[in-house]
Amino acid sequence: MSPSAEPFNKAKYKALMDGLECTEILFSQLERTSRLDSEFYKKKSLQITKLLKSISANPLTNLLEVSDGNHMGISNKFTDEGIPYYRGQDIHNFFIEDASPICIDEDTFHNTYMLRSHLKKGDILLSIVGTIGKVSLVSKDNKATCNCKLAILRPYDIKESALIAIYLKTKYGFDQVDKFKRGAVQMGYLLEDMNQILIPEFSNTFAETVAKAVEGIKTLTDSSTRQYSEAESYLIKEIGIDMSSITNGGVSIKSFSECFFIQNRIDSEFYQPKYDKIIESIKKYDANTKSIDEISNYVFTGECADEYFTYKAGLCHYIRGTDIHEGIVDVDLEHAVEAERHGKFVSTGDIVTGRVGTIGNFGVISEALNGSVCSDNVLCFHLPDNYLPDVYALYFNSPIIKELTKRISRGSVQQRLNQETLRELIVPYIDENIQKEIDSKIKSSFVLKQKSEKLLECAKTAVEMAIEQDGAIAVSWLKSKIDELTK
Repeated sequence: MSPSAEPFNKAKYKALMDGLECTEILFSQLERTSRLDSEFYKKKSLQITKLLKSISANPLTNLLEVSDGNHMGISNKFTDEGIPYYRGQDIHNFFIEDASPICIDEDTFHNTYMLRSHLKKGDILLSIVGTIGKVSLVSKDNKATCNCKLAILRPYDIKESALIAIYLKTKYGFDQVDKFKRGAVQMGYLLEDMNQILIPEFSNTFAETVAKAVEGIKTLTDSSTRQYSEAESYLIKEIGIDMSSITNGGVSIKSFSECFFIQNRIDSEFYQPKYDKIIESIKKYDANTKSIDEISNYVFTGECADEYFTYKAGLCHYIRGTDIHEGIVDVDLEHAVEAERHGKFVSTGDIVTGRVGTIGNFGVISEALNGSVCSDNVLCFHLPDNYLPDVYALYFNSPIIKELTKRISRGSVQQRLNQETLRELIVPYIDENIQKEIDSKIKSSFVLKQKSEKLLECAKTAVEMAIEQDGAIAVSWLKSKIDELTK
């Protein structure tokens, strides 16, 4: 050290380190695979690990068996109906049965290589490729399976399923899973790291209370789904289409000029007689039925984002196709963008739909998403004020219009929809009073859904409360929330 150099000051060094997102780790303290990436040693993650170890938390694998879904290519076996085949994109509800997955047939389901991925009631599904850490619970013993982008966590005691699933959704569970993700272009989570996820010991009383909360969430969710289905049935009945009579098969004869010059399609799939029957029924209900192109205030495609941020003041939400389902557009706090870098923004009451991949999911932009940017894989349009958005999102999501949407989509490996074809969808005007009745049913369904989501958040909070404060306090608080939200 030169005479002029200031001697090392431990207090100043500590103050500097405390003020930075910076951690000093000894080589001997590296994780078992000797990870050197700084993200792995974030202060928040280290604090969580330290707290869990201080309360003698144990490896999660002490409580469950870990595997994953099917690794074999079976895309040629996909069907619209049959046995659910869940994929990463289906993990957007707490109960996996609330997803709208692709399906496979019985023969494929019973193939030897598929047996390991058969699901059971009480299984916990964890997304391990792409978007890491999303959790769904298998709540029924129905036949179902999944692909290898989902980890299957099977508790040795099914009574632990609800508590473990909720724990993985808390900051303690999610941070540990997120911490161990790996990869450059596409992130992934290795199943061998599951034994490094720590979970505290909870009392039987607390576990039972969380299970009761999950039962309440399930009841509210099922009631919401039932009311939404009732609204859909009312809508279908009002328009007067008997879906049981709309079947595949039959022959439709079209001239070449009609196919090529008018529709610009020559594939036989496009001209199935069922499509003519659906269109005839809609036009019979409303002789002045018009297309989206004729009645919409505007139609546009979203914009690509070069960079995503966690949402905070000054940013705007970024809506992706995976955020749209059952008439709702989820508020995604993990994908936000800088408004000044974009020029197209959605407004309250807009209807959006995915352009690529899963075609036919429509949702309404809520006030919370007013001014957001949507992905370039999302299409947006706005109907006139006398077309209630929730009612028409239900219309577009109904089996009737899903058939027509599927008809106008293009592509072989991956289906896609574009502005020009979306504009072709026909939209009848539904009587104002009927719209109001349907809208009331939909809103009632959404209220129940919001209650279920709030109770889910309360269950997560209770788990965190039990870790940070006291299990008895958490039990008392959670019981009050169950009573309040399930009345």
